[in-house]
Amino acid sequence: MSLSIQFLGGVRTVTGSKFLLSNGEVKILIECGMFRGEEFLTQRNYMNFEFNPSEISYLILTHSHIDHSGLIPKLVKEGFKGKILCTKPTKDLCKIMLADSAHVESVELEWKNRKRIRAGKPLLTPLYTVEDANKSMSFFNTVDYNKLIDLKNGIKVKFLDAGHILGSSIIEMFCKNGNKEIKLVFSGDIGSRGQEIVRDPTKLSYADYLFVESTYGDRLHKSRKETIKEFKSAILSAKRDKGNIIIPAFAVERTQEIVYELSKLYRKGKLNGFDVYIDSPLAISATEIFLNNKEYFDIQTKRMLKRGEDPFDFPILNYLKSEEESKSLNKVKSNAIIISASGMCDAGRIKHHLKHNLWRKENVIIFTGYQAVGTLGRAIVDGAKVVKIFGEEIAVKSKIYTLGGFSCHADRDELLKWVANFKNKDMKVFVVHGEEKSSLSFADYVKEELKLETYVPHLGEKVDL
Repeated sequence: MSLSIQFLGGVRTVTGSKFLLSNGEVKILIECGMFRGEEFLTQRNYMNFEFNPSEISYLILTHSHIDHSGLIPKLVKEGFKGKILCTKPTKDLCKIMLADSAHVESVELEWKNRKRIRAGKPLLTPLYTVEDANKSMSFFNTVDYNKLIDLKNGIKVKFLDAGHILGSSIIEMFCKNGNKEIKLVFSGDIGSRGQEIVRDPTKLSYADYLFVESTYGDRLHKSRKETIKEFKSAILSAKRDKGNIIIPAFAVERTQEIVYELSKLYRKGKLNGFDVYIDSPLAISATEIFLNNKEYFDIQTKRMLKRGEDPFDFPILNYLKSEEESKSLNKVKSNAIIISASGMCDAGRIKHHLKHNLWRKENVIIFTGYQAVGTLGRAIVDGAKVVKIFGEEIAVKSKIYTLGGFSCHADRDELLKWVANFKNKDMKVFVVHGEEKSSLSFADYVKEELKLETYVPHLGEKVDL
């Protein structure tokens, strides 16, 4: 059998992860992510797949984030009839995230199409609908961590905890190649050690080929201790100036982790006078899924729950589901901590909160996650004085905090330590899922520090293994 892999996304960019593995008899897709950020990338979502979806036997999914799963409904819509393998939390989260992705796009398209009608331009059509997203869920098959699964085609797979978000996985693939078996490892997204709620990433010791992410491959996070200190400083700043705190946060994992930290601050009496609002229906649904999958929590969170301390439920915490409740926050001028999605500020309710708060100097905006090139969040983090939101120019006068220590991604040194656990000095390392500068930098770092052969693939490139 001739084993090959084609890189169809998530290379020299941090979005759109998609890898096609073939052994001459079967085709397996690892990830099926949506491209986000710059226009030239997002347009790729609307292009035809580089393969026939009906010929894909399996889709192996590391986790639920849209940059890894977001094109699954399109894949199904265009003929996929195989099996999607993932953990139970990943399936549960995909159910809400894919439907939300369809809904968010329909709202955005409605706004764009109103402008196109006035301009006499043809209307845009959505990538997929909520119905398409719901239909795709029938193809999901859940698997347990650490269990070897024979795909009956010369390939076996095993899912290991990646410590990134709830249910996230590292994938081991054992592939027959002629008379021998070779082992491929796909890192998915590797989590930062010491995160709240989730366990630390699994260490592996052997692979012939490693496909490792590099989201933060060229930088280091602040320590957890420094991050919490800065988080408290931001809260005190807003309290002193009688302003609001706006936190753009990914609905899955980041929102729950921030709420976890706020619950600890509340119990220490550090949030007196504040009200906390979770203004994201998706984040609320995700939190319910977390509580239905407690067996995946780390031991500290399990102990906390056993003591009767629910980090997702304390007196000043308010979950807002309706649009009316969300709009009511526009009138709140001080002492509100508003956590809303999307995390990169490119869609969802967070755009409304930024529109009403970004121009007020007494307010604080706290970024707690990665901001891709081309997103509204990236423009603000990079120091833009004015940004456009819903076609209107909004001045950036709030104090901006960027707290990398909350990231659920490993930083450069954590990634290097994870790769250093592999003992095969002949292992070839493909550096993927990072912006070009980050991937190239991390590839050089691995080569210099660990003396391993590294390569950063190009989009569309096919490599024989």
